Amino acid sequence: SQLWMGTHPRGDAIIRDNRIPQKTLGQWIADNPACLGAKVKDTFQGHLPFLFKVLSVNTALSVQAHPNKELAAKLHTQFPEHYPDANHKPEMAIALTPFEGLCGFRPVEEIVSFLQNVPELRALIGEVAAEQLERSGSDDPRGVSAALRVCFTRLMKSEKKFFVDQLNMLVKRISQEAVEGKDTSGSNGDLLLRLHSQYPGDIGCFTIYFLNLVRLEPGEAMFLGANEPHAYLHGDCVECMACSDNTVRAGLTPKFIDVLTLCEMLNYTPAPSSSKIFPAVQSQLDPSVYLYDPPVPDFSIMRIEIPASIKLYLVSAIDSASILLVIQGTAVGTSTAAASEMSLCRGSVLFISANESISLHLSSPDGMLLFRACCLL
Repeated sequence: SQLWMGTHPRGDAIIRDNRIPQKTLGQWIADNPACLGAKVKDTFQGHLPFLFKVLSVNTALSVQAHPNKELAAKLHTQFPEHYPDANHKPEMAIALTPFEGLCGFRPVEEIVSFLQNVPELRALIGEVAAEQLERSGSDDPRGVSAALRVCFTRLMKSEKKFFVDQLNMLVKRISQEAVEGKDTSGSNGDLLLRLHSQYPGDIGCFTIYFLNLVRLEPGEAMFLGANEPHAYLHGDCVECMACSDNTVRAGLTPKFIDVLTLCEMLNYTPAPSSSKIFPAVQSQLDPSVYLYDPPVPDFSIMRIEIPASIKLYLVSAIDSASILLVIQGTAVGTSTAAASEMSLCRGSVLFISANESISLHLSSPDGMLLFRACCLL
């Protein structure tokens, strides 16, 4: 399940204060564009540039990637029913619980190891493509990427009956080995059986041999730029992205899949899973604030951890509209902009205009945990 906080037309946030004539955040910002901050308003043509979400993932989400601006505009023009806007969608996920996802292509030696340990995978890719990847040397990154593209494309474009037969053979073999107490890690057995139980007969089950398995602890993040293949597998996270709903899918989903577009657009640069964890930087001005500042202009996120010893905390003014989400703790909020006090608890969501601050009078014994999405140009 997911909670959207922002102004995307597919999920414009509803304003809970019945004293305000506008019913949604998008309508209110359209009538009060100065709330965005001068730079944000000019750069993003009067629109809130980010979409903030909470995701709770119990069943794996689809193998997917998000287009860059050029491709997004083209896909939106050609297939508006599947690609609802013309914007790019870089995104960041920050774990609230232990979180698992697939992200980016594994180092080639890991993929080659699977090609040698999983005959069903090798059968789908074919001997010629498999050997080409095995021979590609680390001193030729373009050759590696080209060989990887051929292998992944051959996998994803496999004929349905053939890949279902191979998948069934693989699942049967791994299941048997597991019953016998054998180590199935050389075939990524545990994850394969879990995904196959969720999406039987789905080509996406084979992507675990190409994509890094990334495990995040609470507070750790991964950033997904354009054309980065990924799939969220399990756990709860907050997610922030450019204001877009463009997703190119190719597996682990009953939704529309677009294998050709996905295989064409992907970034085929292999990298270790550790490189996919995006660091937060503690603020020198406020030790309660940890900033995740990705290499895109559309959004940044602050994690605000207020210790139990602090009973009065100021959410500082910044030159950008922001959305504040309470994850834990309780407080009463006051600001010059609000006509009355605001009771805040787990799940409360506030929109804060640019250059406005909020005073929090904490009432919980354990402090508070907040996330704040904004645009730091």
